[in-house]
Amino acid sequence: MFCYQCEQTARGEGCTKSGVCGKEPDVAALQDLLVYVLSELSFYAEKGRNAGIIDHDSDVFALEALFATLTNVDFDPERFVELINRATTLKDSLKEKLGKAGIDVDLPAGFSSFTPETTMEGLIKQGEAVQIRPDNSTPDITSLKHTLLFGLKGVAAYAYHARILNQEDDAVYAFIHEALVAIFRRTIDLNEALSLVLKCGEINLKTMEILDAANTGAYGHPVPTKVPLGAKKGKAILVSGHDLKDLEEILKQTEGKGIYIYTHGEMLPAHGYPNLKKYTHLYGHYGTAWQNQQKEFAQFPGAILMTTNCIQKPKDTYKDNIFTLGTVGWPGVVHISGHDFAPAIEKALSMTGFTEDVEGKSVMVGFGRNTVMGVANTVIEAVKNKQIRHFFLVAGCDGAKPGRNYYTEFVEKVPKDCIVLTLACGKFRFFDKDLGDIGGIPRLLDIGQCNDAYSAIQIAIALSKAFNVGVNDLPLSLVLSWYEQKAVAILLTLLYLGIKDIRLGPSLPAFVTSNVLNVLVEKFDIKPITTPDEDLKAILKTA
Repeated sequence: MFCYQCEQTARGEGCTKSGVCGKEPDVAALQDLLVYVLSELSFYAEKGRNAGIIDHDSDVFALEALFATLTNVDFDPERFVELINRATTLKDSLKEKLGKAGIDVDLPAGFSSFTPETTMEGLIKQGEAVQIRPDNSTPDITSLKHTLLFGLKGVAAYAYHARILNQEDDAVYAFIHEALVAIFRRTIDLNEALSLVLKCGEINLKTMEILDAANTGAYGHPVPTKVPLGAKKGKAILVSGHDLKDLEEILKQTEGKGIYIYTHGEMLPAHGYPNLKKYTHLYGHYGTAWQNQQKEFAQFPGAILMTTNCIQKPKDTYKDNIFTLGTVGWPGVVHISGHDFAPAIEKALSMTGFTEDVEGKSVMVGFGRNTVMGVANTVIEAVKNKQIRHFFLVAGCDGAKPGRNYYTEFVEKVPKDCIVLTLACGKFRFFDKDLGDIGGIPRLLDIGQCNDAYSAIQIAIALSKAFNVGVNDLPLSLVLSWYEQKAVAILLTLLYLGIKDIRLGPSLPAFVTSNVLNVLVEKFDIKPITTPDEDLKAILKTA
């Protein structure tokens, strides 16, 4: 196998025996094969779209299938066999439809008409033949193609979440097909590849906008909310991942059953949404970031639901208590379909739950763009009066590498006249720290999930308009941590918007060649993190 799509890839180069994430070689091969079959499906979907023939089933399937190949989403080989066969069926059906309409259906160079093998072993061999890996003959073009592919996976994840809440945009589907065809086409040059990478950032911005509309339309705009980190005596279900619709459904189905619902990981910001807060049995937050789940889940006395990416190999101590749904899968773990949570509810009722109240800290969430911009005048005056010197967006994914302690230390060392904005699971390095406030404005503002990056962008744009300067001229610095492909998509959006001087860590992507990195440095002044002291000194221009 070969995989280098996440930040923790082996030796910073690529996983070749098994994934650091727990992905086995058979699953890696099947994921690559699925992406390849999707590219053929996209060829016909793009041809059809150009002729006014749109196959919505193929569009929606592309989101689900790409999402399944993200890091820490689906580890079940049998589920990938189903997806590969479904992709083939949709491809053949669309090809036939185009042929009947008199449209040329000959595949271009770089493709071969795919027919899946009938055995798992045969499919794995087919996957190994189309493996996604560096190409020494065209390293920079391949680097950009893979940057595009991994960013595209992030776009698909955000679009998937939006569609669950009935929000979609045809431009997103059209670009996914366009990009998948380009990635596997041999005749793409460096300029076109770079252009597509930036367009991916543009499309991701649109996708995050419709996801924001979906979440706020369904659940209201987040409001500042105190979330307990302790526990309540009683039966319990823990909901991890990102999907608010899944959380809403489990809240509905557990009403009046004597079960308290806890969030984990990126579900923490859900407590700030008015239409989720109304459920009185949504109690608090348990645990921290995804990479700590094996220890934390083993200690949780209830059922556990994994709604999206972030699953790790379940330990035997809690394997019977954990359930997957949506695109998530793990061999031997019960998968819930159709939002029928009866198995998880029955499991929770059969377990001890928390036998007594557990005291703990509390944290604040709910500082989305509406909340922050609601006090914009106060913020602007505080900046003008030099009460607030600088804003830092310290955001992104968390992970297990020791180098991620940088982000904890950075926030701890941010001067007291500066504000820290944060989002995504990277905040669990410092989310429970009391940084105080500046004139009533908390110095630590949790904007939400990685899915809420749109809110952070809108805050920056609104502030730039208020100060009548460009975003790059604001007293605002971005210090980002990345781990998986949604973070790649967000980074591409920031580059599309022309945001400069981004600090990225804990290490740079293995799929970015030195030449491509040089372009990013030259055009966008992107740079790796160094030490908190050195970076703060450079940003604040202090001696």
